[in-house]
Amino acid sequence: MPGPSLEMERVEPQSLKKLTSKSLKRALDLFSPVHSQIAPPDPESKKIRMSHKISVEYGGIVPTASQKPTRPADSGASNRGPSGPSNALALPDSRSIKTEAAQNALVVGPSAPKAPNDIGISGKGTLVVSAPGSYERNPSTSAIMERISSRWPRPEWHAPWKIYRVISGHLGWVRSIAFDPSNKWFCTGSADRTIKIWDVGTGTLQLTLTGHIEQIRGLAVSSRHTYMFSAGDDKQVKCWDLEQNKVIRSYHVCRVWDIRSKMQAHALSGHDNTVCSVFTRPTDPQVVTGSHDSTIKFWDLRYGKTMSTITHHKKSVRAIAQHPKEHAFASASADNIKKFGLPRGEFLHNMLSQQKTIINAMAINEEGVMATGGDNGSLWFWDWKSGHNFQQSQTIVQPGSLDSEAGIYALSYDVTGTRLVSCEADKTIKMWKQDENATPESHPINFKPPKDIRRF
Repeated sequence: MPGPSLEMERVEPQSLKKLTSKSLKRALDLFSPVHSQIAPPDPESKKIRMSHKISVEYGGIVPTASQKPTRPADSGASNRGPSGPSNALALPDSRSIKTEAAQNALVVGPSAPKAPNDIGISGKGTLVVSAPGSYERNPSTSAIMERISSRWPRPEWHAPWKIYRVISGHLGWVRSIAFDPSNKWFCTGSADRTIKIWDVGTGTLQLTLTGHIEQIRGLAVSSRHTYMFSAGDDKQVKCWDLEQNKVIRSYHVCRVWDIRSKMQAHALSGHDNTVCSVFTRPTDPQVVTGSHDSTIKFWDLRYGKTMSTITHHKKSVRAIAQHPKEHAFASASADNIKKFGLPRGEFLHNMLSQQKTIINAMAINEEGVMATGGDNGSLWFWDWKSGHNFQQSQTIVQPGSLDSEAGIYALSYDVTGTRLVSCEADKTIKMWKQDENATPESHPINFKPPKDIRRF
């Protein structure tokens, strides 16, 4: 016989807003005991909850009860019930946590600074934070949490650079530059097949030298002799005697030569494509070259062989520059600008933004300002220590040239590092200096370390 039927209670339809409010209230009632409509929890249960959360989340930092010596009078008292020893977890007492936090609290901040070249963890600090699950902001609910400071060094402040002189005189793209060691004059080589010598202080033309039958790609001035060397697309390296203002020797390929005689010392072979950047050092590696084959090679001039090859770049290495003081250098490619140590060539780090153009030239001064010039006329300034890009400038094409002739082909600081000269495709030479009126307040750094290694 079927039982009596039960009449279902009618459910009153509710709006979405009302249901959401109820759900929110239930969540507050469950997770927030200090909610205005709920009485504060029992102190003992509050202590157990807080101790358990601290033990779970900070067990590796805050010592647990098993790691701390207990007083004989308290041993067993806190973890023993009426019927004997409790089988609950051994949880640290809140009073011991408070005492431990007060004894071990340290001032937030890094340890002793490291050398400028060291890229790594600069130090560790400690930070007092409130333990999760605590309901009162007081020292009894705090724990010591270790904080790893950022591994990236903070950049130094540098004043922005601005153009103060534009020099005209060449009839073709200006491709190369070199300063006299006395800092009285500098020379530039151009696609018009001439070398011009200019006064550093006034920018006036002093001399024009002719002899190459193609554009001049490289220049160097000897610090020991009155010699200047020029390299051109005519596959000749010419040695100029600046006392007579004429060529005294011509070398027909780019190799290692003995300038006291006309004898070839070595032919450095190993690159698979054009060598487009080079610098020399007094110690090993004496010659460092960058090539269109995307590699950088270190050379041993005693044997004329490769010491090592760096393959970090994916595109042509068109520019490399050595730091005037530190044992390090930077290399520029269309993929990125990278920093390496010397003499081993270990990779240090990438610069912190990409210029996104073909970089033809770069220069570094003693104050740690690195400048890079691109094919699109962009001139960027970087802090050497951190790799932070603190200024982005765009060259202005001079009247009579096309807008596409905005490329920068050569950069060089003078001997003092206070002037920067750029050689450009609009047939001009531009001279730059720092803004004397700039301050850290008017031009702040606005630096953020890379997200992938930032630590807080």
